[in-house]
Amino acid sequence: MSQLHLMVTITSRNLTKKFIEFYKNYGLEVSFLSLGKGTASNDILDYFGLDGPEKTLLFHIVSSEKWKPLKRELRRKINIDIPGIGIAFLVPLSSIGGAKALNFLASGQDFVKGEESVLKDTKYELLVAIGNQGYSDLIMDAARKVHAAGGTVIHARGTGSHLAEKFMGVTIAPEKEMVFIVVRKDQKNNIMRSIMDEAGINTEARAIVFSLPVTDTAGMRLMDDMDEE
Repeated sequence: MSQLHLMVTITSRNLTKKFIEFYKNYGLEVSFLSLGKGTASNDILDYFGLDGPEKTLLFHIVSSEKWKPLKRELRRKINIDIPGIGIAFLVPLSSIGGAKALNFLASGQDFVKGEESVLKDTKYELLVAIGNQGYSDLIMDAARKVHAAGGTVIHARGTGSHLAEKFMGVTIAPEKEMVFIVVRKDQKNNIMRSIMDEAGINTEARAIVFSLPVTDTAGMRLMDDMDEE
């Protein structure tokens, strides 16, 4: 059975365009890009052949079937195993909010929906809501209505706007905000539904939301205590 994953690619900023074009050639037209900064010391950077701390993070949704040839071609055509080129890794998705969002994010990949999550015993999940720039407060307000705690916002740029019109029937702006919220698994569906209703693709926020399983946490005791009261 197919499994969908969030593929995260971290590379130096001067290689960003090369990776984006490579992924597009393999059918991954929907991506979200954010800028980051590495924390390695100069000695570590020199050892691994890295050219500096300025990084780009690319986020794509890929199926298990898509990843197998993609990994091979990343090694063959991008030389990703050479120090300094970058890294790519997968995190399994547990759910995506709505069929339209699923079709948009998967962007035509062959995918047969299986069970909701391959990790059955997770107590928490990470919700990722991606909406138009300037609407993160609306997304968080919707989440808080059903007892979500705080979230973290990063700025990103999206691609694949023509696919949004094809799969979701809407136009989307390239400038995005990604909102990360850790929630209890038993709260997840209500919070996702609230975000979809209050800030979803039929609103100006145009938000889509998906979840990732969290295997363990620290620092969530206050949330646990509040839920027990």
